[in-house]
Amino acid sequence: MIQVLSAIWMSLEMAFFMFWETLWPLVLGFGLSGAVQAFASRSDMQRMLGDTRPRSLARATFFGMISSSCSYAASAMAKSLFQKGADFTTAMIFMLASTNLVLELGLVLWILIGWQFALSEYVGGVLMIGFLAVVARFFFKPRLVEAARARLNSQSVKAIGHEHNSEMAGETSLPFRKRIRSAGGWADAASYTMADLTMLRKEMLIGYLVAGFLAVLVPTWVWNLVFFRGHGGWTTVENVVVGPVIAILSFVCSIGNVPLAAALWTGGISFGGVVSFIFADLITLPLILIYRKFYGRALTLRLVVAFWLVMSSAGLVTEVLFSGLHLIPSVRPVQPVPIGFQWNYTTILNLIFLGVFAALYWLYRNRARFGSGSQYAIDPICGMQVEKDLAPAQATSHGQPVYFCSDRCRDRFERGPERLLKAEGGAKAMPRHEHGDRAGPGSAVDPVCGMTVDRANAPATREHDGKTYYFCMAGCATTFEARPDEFLVRP
Repeated sequence: MIQVLSAIWMSLEMAFFMFWETLWPLVLGFGLSGAVQAFASRSDMQRMLGDTRPRSLARATFFGMISSSCSYAASAMAKSLFQKGADFTTAMIFMLASTNLVLELGLVLWILIGWQFALSEYVGGVLMIGFLAVVARFFFKPRLVEAARARLNSQSVKAIGHEHNSEMAGETSLPFRKRIRSAGGWADAASYTMADLTMLRKEMLIGYLVAGFLAVLVPTWVWNLVFFRGHGGWTTVENVVVGPVIAILSFVCSIGNVPLAAALWTGGISFGGVVSFIFADLITLPLILIYRKFYGRALTLRLVVAFWLVMSSAGLVTEVLFSGLHLIPSVRPVQPVPIGFQWNYTTILNLIFLGVFAALYWLYRNRARFGSGSQYAIDPICGMQVEKDLAPAQATSHGQPVYFCSDRCRDRFERGPERLLKAEGGAKAMPRHEHGDRAGPGSAVDPVCGMTVDRANAPATREHDGKTYYFCMAGCATTFEARPDEFLVRP
């Protein structure tokens, strides 16, 4: 019994120090990602991704790089782009770029397993995108693509009781130079950062825990059974094919699979096998089921096979290329990270970036005070911040629209909206706002939907308990009038 408890403790300890080693790059990566998402406009994506010309593929890659690194959000955004007119292949390239070419992934790879793996992720990611552009014509037949588009259109968002006036939402949008100098713009960036962290917290937690247990408890002979060793080129071929299999079965996607990659590298998988494993975060079993719902069985099967092919091929070519340049590490670590606190650059940077995180959290909590967030909404299921005009899914609750990052979150919401709307705390709670004093001068927060409105031009107002409340539209005012106590925060 003591040995079992000791093994569990050592595994948890390994998981914690893997997290500690990568804390500052996580904060830095997510912070920069949030800033890019807030300041780089994505409203024109749909009309710019309508074909597979090199320029459109480059745009898809760029837009993917500045998007959230969450695999679920990437799949939903790609679906939304495709449904609204983007080319299917271009939408899939957007999805690949958003999970494999984002900054936070490279930073964590660099710290946890080495700069060579961070470099290989970007080199291999570009190769993978190029491979997909080539093989897509053989896998994504026009009749299947059009059938998938028709399928999505038939499953289009249910009618919403009312929609926010998009022109009103646009009034808060400022030119880039003014926006980057405004507190509201940085509050939006902080909201993106906190939303992405909230959305990926489970994946990261599972990834670190599983990696810690694998690194401590799995003996070398087990890894030798899974991965070929000592068979020359066949070793690499087998490893890059098996890497995605492990990803499919692990259920861990997004940045959460990087700690697992560190454990696999320590266990003996080849360099290319690690690369293909990390790429395969888009074909985990839950995502495959989502693709089937989006595009139908036939196109999903071809999509998974195409992804598997290009992910394995990119891993193989990357290993051959890096081997020729003598960039593959010659020594494997005995364990992924050292155990124990040390007064070194990691500790100093962690302390600095914990302060940065505290500042970002303060901005996020006080975003209404700075008049930010009118064009955004928080997914009540996963906590992701979504742009209302680009939200992949919507639903209606109490006569008001609720926005989601994906159909998966909307479906979960619709199975129990009352329970989720009334949940206290966490990402599941709908944002509640105090009136007036938390908004900027001359503005107020709609207590129903949380939108910031100009008091002088508010489309609707209501009096309650001697106070005036301002609303973005008559629908919100009517909802408030029927049940005011549900939307007021009491001191």
